[in-house]
Amino acid sequence: IKINKNMQKYDLGIAYVWEYDQEFVDLTERIFQQGGLSTFRITEANLGEVRRHVESGKLGFTSYLDRAWDVSEEFEALGNILNRRRTRIFNPYKNVLHAIDKATMHLEFITAGLQVPYSIIIPPHDETEDLYVSLRDLARIGRPFIIKPCNTTGGGVGVVTGAESLQQVLDERLLNAEDKYLIQEKVYPKVLHGRRAWFRCFWAYSEPIPVWWDDTTHIYETLEPDEVARYQLKPLFTLTKKIADLTGLDFFSTEIAVSQNGDFVVIDYVNDQCDMRLRSNHFDGVPDSIAERIIRNMKMAVRQQLKRQ
Repeated sequence: IKINKNMQKYDLGIAYVWEYDQEFVDLTERIFQQGGLSTFRITEANLGEVRRHVESGKLGFTSYLDRAWDVSEEFEALGNILNRRRTRIFNPYKNVLHAIDKATMHLEFITAGLQVPYSIIIPPHDETEDLYVSLRDLARIGRPFIIKPCNTTGGGVGVVTGAESLQQVLDERLLNAEDKYLIQEKVYPKVLHGRRAWFRCFWAYSEPIPVWWDDTTHIYETLEPDEVARYQLKPLFTLTKKIADLTGLDFFSTEIAVSQNGDFVVIDYVNDQCDMRLRSNHFDGVPDSIAERIIRNMKMAVRQQLKRQ
């Protein structure tokens, strides 16, 4: 490894390609720089140049938030170089690959005592065209049911929420023929004073941050401390921490619903690339105060990393 004593080292490198990440990156840079920490953006425009400078030892980062590696192998290649330089990667790639497999997480969550929807794991079409599902399993799942690819993630891509027939399962398997699928029972949440008891729970650098999230409208509302007490929602915090312990991720979200009989059911297991569009710009965005809290937590994690070096 070449290390240049004249290396320019930034506290946080941020890689992104999605145009709607711009506002989250702007906010991150503002909060970090107000706290005296340096930031550096990596986009498709400067990726090649950044990689050359990192390889030559002219440029380095203490910590690295990579929101692009799942889009481009070139970003992943840069991240792997940084990882070898002992840059702290949020989230470690190998942990992500394990955590985003819904079939794997389904079994691990059950083993860990987490409540999940009743599900059937379907092998990839490329492995076997035949599909056997017992009538008993179908009866248990009920109708309508959910069909989810196990490794195609982000924004509900490929998810069918109102499936009624096995034919739909057969059709969906052909769309991602290399992927396993979950057939999952539909969970109907309690209604708490007019609001569906459905929550998106962020794990943000050692802190669980649950927020109300309506699964039908995708609208967020902050969850106030008095509501946690009134509706007995403390399990949202402990369950999110348990998932963080199982996955080893720094930053992710999960969806947890309170069922009609009061069970806390983990619905959508791990989303490692959280949609961080802001409520101030998008009706279904993350409340700005929550985004700021997540960034402040990341800032603390970067400070801790600086102390270790």
